Amino acid sequence: MVIPFTGGKVIVTSHEIVIKLSGEYMVTLQAQIDAIGLIGRGANVIAANGSETKWSIKLDNEQQIQQIAEQIGIQVQ
Repeated sequence: MVIPFTGGKVIVTSHEIVIKLSGEYMVTLQAQIDAIGLIGRGANVIAANGSETKWSIKLDNEQQIQQIAEQIGIQVQ
């Protein structure tokens, strides 16, 4: 599943999330599902925190977070 947002796009599979940011630097963030946390309630943040990974990114709206939660089976906090 591909979810576009203002900063680029989120690619969600059953095993990982890949975020490709648009712009001249072509930044890509990647994390396995077990390192992902989803924060809703207006924050609309995907947070990755694992042994070798730590990043977060804010999405445009709660609907995007809900779509990701449904796809990967993680509850929004």
